[in-house]
Amino acid sequence: MKNLFNVLGVVVLTFGLSYQMYSQQPKDQDTTKTEVLEEVLVTAVRVKSNAPITHSNLSKVEIAKRNLGQDVPQLLNFLPAVVTTSDAGAGIGYTGIRVRGINAQSTNVTINGIPYNDAESMGTFWVNLGDIASSVQNIQLQRGVGTSTNGSGAFGASINVLTDAVANEPYAEINNSVGSFNTRKHTVKMSTGLIDRHFEVSGRLSQIKSDGYIDRASSDLKSYFLQASYVDDNTLIKAITFAGKEETYQSWYGFDPVSTEYAGFNPNLDENRRFNIAGIMFDDEGNFKGYYDKQVDNYGQDHYQLHWNHRYNQKWSTNFALNYTYGRGYFEEYVDDYLYQNIYFSGDSTYDFLGLDPIIVDGQEINSTDYIRRRWLDNDFYVFNGAINYKDENLQVVGGGSYSLYKGDHFGEIIWARYAPTLEEGDHYYDGYGEKTDTNIFGKATYSLNGQWQFYGDLQVRFVDYTTSGQNSDREPFITDKQYTFFNPKAGLTYKMNDQNSLYLSYARANREPNRDDFQNNPNVKPEQLNDFELGWRYDSERFRLHSNLYYMHYNEQLVLTGMLDDVGNPIRDNSGESYRLGLEIEAAWNITKGLNLKPNIAISSNKNKEFIASLDGELVNLGRTSISYSPNVVFGNALEYSPIENLQIALLSKYVGEQYMGNTDSDFSKLDAYFVNDLNVNYTIRPKSIFKEIVLTALVNNILDERYISNGYYYTYDDDFSVPGVITTVEGAGYYPQAERNFLVGLTLRF
Repeated sequence: MKNLFNVLGVVVLTFGLSYQMYSQQPKDQDTTKTEVLEEVLVTAVRVKSNAPITHSNLSKVEIAKRNLGQDVPQLLNFLPAVVTTSDAGAGIGYTGIRVRGINAQSTNVTINGIPYNDAESMGTFWVNLGDIASSVQNIQLQRGVGTSTNGSGAFGASINVLTDAVANEPYAEINNSVGSFNTRKHTVKMSTGLIDRHFEVSGRLSQIKSDGYIDRASSDLKSYFLQASYVDDNTLIKAITFAGKEETYQSWYGFDPVSTEYAGFNPNLDENRRFNIAGIMFDDEGNFKGYYDKQVDNYGQDHYQLHWNHRYNQKWSTNFALNYTYGRGYFEEYVDDYLYQNIYFSGDSTYDFLGLDPIIVDGQEINSTDYIRRRWLDNDFYVFNGAINYKDENLQVVGGGSYSLYKGDHFGEIIWARYAPTLEEGDHYYDGYGEKTDTNIFGKATYSLNGQWQFYGDLQVRFVDYTTSGQNSDREPFITDKQYTFFNPKAGLTYKMNDQNSLYLSYARANREPNRDDFQNNPNVKPEQLNDFELGWRYDSERFRLHSNLYYMHYNEQLVLTGMLDDVGNPIRDNSGESYRLGLEIEAAWNITKGLNLKPNIAISSNKNKEFIASLDGELVNLGRTSISYSPNVVFGNALEYSPIENLQIALLSKYVGEQYMGNTDSDFSKLDAYFVNDLNVNYTIRPKSIFKEIVLTALVNNILDERYISNGYYYTYDDDFSVPGVITTVEGAGYYPQAERNFLVGLTLRF
């Protein structure tokens, strides 16, 4: 990787010195046509501004203002109905996003129309693509079901990422940022611009490091992006490869006061909020003896995409894409015998779990041990996408589909054990396999009538086949063989009242299969179904924009978060029967005066399980209507932007998230308090007359008012049937992910 940085550094300097020469070359490529071809790349999964789909867009310029190393969810934080969180507390490493209260497993993510969600877990791990934001042209966030897309269905939102467009002019860029918690980001980018009017090569290398706010929650993220393009009046071909390699110290256990106290540390969250139990080690008597320094998640992911877009005439165009993704890695864990048996009350450290016979050491029988394990995932993901587009003055039709194949090897490896003479280094203690195919066929049409009415129709059929074999990580047999056929119709209309006002109404259905973890936790888990109704009003004028919408999302067997986590920090979900989400979202932008802009948004919602049944004190109890977990009733965001002089922008970014429950029983014990956080973002651009095209100074002060807040957590219960013989009492517990207090990032970007 160091050699790659050196090579690209030389390339950057070379392009900087030759910039003047290249910029003098004639450029008669039609940039408008190139931009249209770029849009064709994502026609199948994106919507336009007048579509009857609730959505927001984030441009490259807006992303750059805060792109100082934090992950993509943090950059989307100020969009409507969005709640983000960070395991490490500072927005780098493992981060999460929820939209309308929907978790990441139910949010569809595509990159250039290629599914990015992990096919088995359905989660999105942005940590595997550190600094991908530096290679993004724009991001569209669709709330609700949205338009038909590739990959797993969208149950709360879909995030479509479009990577860098073809650059007509050559450029080079060096970006460095540093900040709190020893955070630093180093990025170099370049592009040849169009060579001979047809060819362009661009690339990026990045490294991001941070110690994290939480103790030892460090991140080391390396990534690259390389693109070769051919473009003419009617054809755009892109060969893209990008990859990420991450090593993060585990912090997914959060802060659990009970286990913290059992471990002999201060259980007061206010006084010990940066405590991290991961990697803790004890001697046989339970005395603390330090932390294991390799308690890390270590994973790499390589992506290869080939896109071919062709326009045959003014009406017909096609786009096809091939993708191969190779992922491999593990998380390493020190299994401390005392910790697992006396604090976690788990049998993972026992010989019985490992499938070993007891041994005699110094005359004593040994049937448990400290050991170090790695849980591996080695996977391949193949995708083919294709679409045909027809467009005339009044009608636009898109038809196409996609096919994907996922193959995943899951296995556990023992690399050291204190007492296990029969174990060899690298021995597997479990092996499992998963395979999934996903076939998607869709047709979409938009018809305009009289310049006022626009009708939208969208039909999709998905065929899903998922099989597993072997064992899971608990060494239990895990065999699944499921096939699903889902029909997802969508329809809507837009009425343009005048040049400023328009109304839209839409209906969409989505069906979604359970993920791997759902099957492990409940072999009888059911697929979920959503019927989404959206009613919106858009007002757009030169100085003021107001977009508002009402939505009603009715679920059958929604897979809601129970609040509990499995032993690797993944959320546990379960079917909840009938449930709904009813809400109002308002997004505005007001140019108050020259240089002063206000951009508020608010989401007000009611999110309910219609009839929730829980096990309490040994009995099944019907709690009736309860709040859906992790679904705050109020989410408010605002950006106040002020430009006192040319090239200087100061922005106060505010975020309020109302109280929310981490479980579905309305227990006060599971409640997360509301929080209100403000960030200060400053950007100043200098345009020298020589060498550099631009020098950009950026500063970001996160949580400027030093709020001590918690954005995420987990909630669990267990039955105490031993304290009082014959009596079962439900005991509640909770863990928390504290977020960083006041912290800062500053950056310097040199463009030439």
